[in-house]
Amino acid sequence: MRKFEERGFHPRTHLGQNFLIDLNIVEYVVRQAELTQDDVVLEIGAGTGGMTTFMAQEAGHVISVEVDRDMHSLAEEAIAPYDNVTLLLTDALKNKNNFAPAVLKTIAEQLAVSPERRLKLIANLPYSIATPVVSNLVATDLPWIRMIVTIQYELGLRMQARASQSAYGALSVWLQSQCHVNMLKELGPTVFWPRPKVDSAIMSLVPDSKRQAKMKDRAFTHDFVRRLFGFRRKIIRSVLVGMFRKQLTKPDVDEVLEKMDIAHNIRAEQLDVSKLVELSNRFLLKIEATEPAEKE
Repeated sequence: MRKFEERGFHPRTHLGQNFLIDLNIVEYVVRQAELTQDDVVLEIGAGTGGMTTFMAQEAGHVISVEVDRDMHSLAEEAIAPYDNVTLLLTDALKNKNNFAPAVLKTIAEQLAVSPERRLKLIANLPYSIATPVVSNLVATDLPWIRMIVTIQYELGLRMQARASQSAYGALSVWLQSQCHVNMLKELGPTVFWPRPKVDSAIMSLVPDSKRQAKMKDRAFTHDFVRRLFGFRRKIIRSVLVGMFRKQLTKPDVDEVLEKMDIAHNIRAEQLDVSKLVELSNRFLLKIEATEPAEKE
């Protein structure tokens, strides 16, 4: 806070700037990251560079991204003693579905240093971009092996929610279909400055290749689940008929549901993750089977 006063800087609420000021929590996050010299760390939201310096002492390389020019200047001073930190002044996201090219380029360069290198996302994520950052990293083919992220508590509940719970939705299914998702710690507003009006949580995500292998087409499953939960209160048959009206007939939809022993009058939110992944696979196969063969 003193540095802010000296420079005349003020937190920008529209950027979701709530800085983690409790060093015990910073140390806890870094400890949970289990950093080694083979790790390339992606930190989104460098802030003043406090957590960046902790990670630089243990990781092979830290890529820290900061969109605010004022924060970038403070972080530059903090990381000056370290030659294994790249500090980018840019938005981490190109759009809601893709990381910025500069971020991807820097990650690729650092991973290429050694075949042993792996990626970890360790960050106090700005609330406004937490969902797309986590979701997009899971969607990539980058060799990430762990995420330890501080996010809004309600988002953490959505990430780990189970079928029939109120927080269960497309994000829950997308993440749990490929990762082990756990809430490590709930945080009150007092560990941040300025204090947010909501609680936060530290989340751990670890990829599971066996879960991911059950998906025939990740992009199809991602789109399938998002569209399905767009009408979460409607019965599943009517939603699926509408989703695939150009590709499948009503009897086609009924056949898939009957083969999986799914009642027509249940809702998507009542099906667990594995059931929804299997359902997406079945619809993909059904669509492929009904498409006219290409002319040779």
